Amino acid sequence: MTQEHTPHLLIQGGTLLNPESGKQKKADIRIKDGVIVEVGAGLKSQGEASYDATGKLISIGWMDMHVHLREPGFEHKETIITGCRAAAYGGFTAVACMPNTNPPIHTRDVVEFIIERAEKTPVDVHPIACVSKNRAGESLSEMADLAAGGAVAFSDDGSPVQDSGLMRHALEYSSMLNMPIINHEEDLALGVKGHMHEGEVSTRLGLAGIPGLSEEIMIARDILLAEYTGGHVHVAHISTAKAVDQVREAKKNGIKVTTEVCPHHFAITDSWVETSGYDTNTKMHPPLRPQSDIDGIKKGLADGTIDAICTDHAPHASFEKEVEFISAPFGILGLETAWGLTGREIVATGVLSVAQAVHKLSVAPRSILSIDIPSIEVGQKANLTIFDATTEWEFSAKDIKSKSTNTPFVGSKMVGKAWAVYNKSILVDNTAE
Repeated sequence: MTQEHTPHLLIQGGTLLNPESGKQKKADIRIKDGVIVEVGAGLKSQGEASYDATGKLISIGWMDMHVHLREPGFEHKETIITGCRAAAYGGFTAVACMPNTNPPIHTRDVVEFIIERAEKTPVDVHPIACVSKNRAGESLSEMADLAAGGAVAFSDDGSPVQDSGLMRHALEYSSMLNMPIINHEEDLALGVKGHMHEGEVSTRLGLAGIPGLSEEIMIARDILLAEYTGGHVHVAHISTAKAVDQVREAKKNGIKVTTEVCPHHFAITDSWVETSGYDTNTKMHPPLRPQSDIDGIKKGLADGTIDAICTDHAPHASFEKEVEFISAPFGILGLETAWGLTGREIVATGVLSVAQAVHKLSVAPRSILSIDIPSIEVGQKANLTIFDATTEWEFSAKDIKSKSTNTPFVGSKMVGKAWAVYNKSILVDNTAE
């Protein structure tokens, strides 16, 4: 993996994929000073650097709308620099980072600090600010000031907004700013002491469970509040079939609700906790669910109920994860494996076409967050992901570019690979050493 400032670049031999129309066409792309100046077949070098994209697809740069970069405050897990490195390796040119940092992203100076720290990376970082001060769930943050500083949404992620009155006011204020409230949908009273999905496997293992009901009850509340206030609620990391049904029905009724899903929630089941021998890298929040929920998620992806694919990239240091299962924190890495798992479980199986999957990884996240959508057109800044959907490969420890290593997918088969990204005049080549 190499990263170079390459303002002048000729990308040759690739096939352009439009994720909105689904159309493909073979074309070369000439870039000068980071801006696309020519798109067409058979372009000849004018002395600029070149990249051979033969046999590969090129789309607008992908965006992960749910990551944890940990900085400020938890730099032993991840930093903005290392998180952006992992994002670029995974094919992402943009991420939105969650506010459970220390201090939390509840003041404008923290928003601006994060944006400034990311400026020299090839990845655009969009902070998601807190719903409540200190993520304490007691009083609203200064939403307008946070938005003015560059925040793109509000969330207390990791700490569900339990107070219905506070959630109502959050939706009212955020609607005036045309920004969504992203809620970690969980009624804590139903699963606060749980460590995995409540079901047959947890019963057999003797582990306290987190029922799908805890997610579904909170989603029902938030849908009703969105309907009442006219605000936009975004359901974070949806994980049950019934939750998907709830969102589908709400959309039919014209309620402003959107949702996202993580690859681990459609790739593996709660049985992995058992078969892995209580591997703490199978402990995440929401927890891995049974196959019936995966089936419901895939249906929701296919019919458009689920808008976006994200990762909930949640790095933890090895010493934090190398403990007993019940003592380990929730969370796994996701940026490096997102496309390989999506290709394996969603594209190769026909749940979505390549264009539809890329749409959920590029257009949809930006649309939800009201972020400008790039385009591969003359005069536009080059913001590109170069990839394929067919390469079969095995994810290994060397593919981990995060500061932490907490993933259960080492040794797993992947289908589809992100080969390079280009953004901010920077070329990241994942094949080079």
